[in-house]
Amino acid sequence: MAGSLDRVIPTYRSLRAADPAGTIAQFRSLAQASQFRLLYRLVDETVRPGGRVLDWGSGNGHFSFHLARQGAEVTAYAFDQEPLILEALAPAERARVRFVRGTEGDSPVALPFPDASFDAVFSIGVLEHVRELGGTEEDSLREIRRVLRPGGAFVCYHFPNRYSWIEALSRRVHGPLDPTMRIPWQYHAYRFTRADIEALCAAAGFELQALHRYGALPRNVLGRLPGRLRDAPAVARLVDAADAVLETLLRPVTQNYAFVAR
Repeated sequence: MAGSLDRVIPTYRSLRAADPAGTIAQFRSLAQASQFRLLYRLVDETVRPGGRVLDWGSGNGHFSFHLARQGAEVTAYAFDQEPLILEALAPAERARVRFVRGTEGDSPVALPFPDASFDAVFSIGVLEHVRELGGTEEDSLREIRRVLRPGGAFVCYHFPNRYSWIEALSRRVHGPLDPTMRIPWQYHAYRFTRADIEALCAAAGFELQALHRYGALPRNVLGRLPGRLRDAPAVARLVDAADAVLETLLRPVTQNYAFVAR
């Protein structure tokens, strides 16, 4: 089981209430947000209440928002501005989030935190982009290992599969990669295999503990669902059921990997 939609619904509703214009692109519909079912299950399995967690490359803040609501002590790190959505958290939740902004000229790899600072580090669609900024996946993993306490968990989510049919279609439709990376359906410059993940973890001193392949349907288009369909749990459950069947039939060409390493 990838995870329960019921774990996604409370965060989805809170984010939608705080962001009625839908600027948090991943949460424009419940069926779209349900792509994080597995991620939220991995949070439950790896983060205890009060645990110190790094949201590495926090982007628009949706995952830091979820972590804070689950009781984690969150450090959101990014080169962007502090996400406005964090201000929508309840005061006690907001107090659990610290935002740290990287500045222009900072290393794309080095993290401004002492050794053994965190119980868990999460990469949600980040590790595959470090080469675009002049770093390498292995160097980033070594730095993440440095800031994790002994036995701490690294969770990588939305790590693109080299053989994804969605990526292949997007490459055919869009042509050469847009360097601004602003096209909603832009594909990834770097994609990976299971062997790549195993090699990266071993080289950086991690033990790979779990590996998942998921995402047979292009979830991002579901942000365009009309009216009541956008928020309907029945629609999201139908999409999840279809995706589960297709993930079994099309496993080699699903969109993403998720993995946990310690």
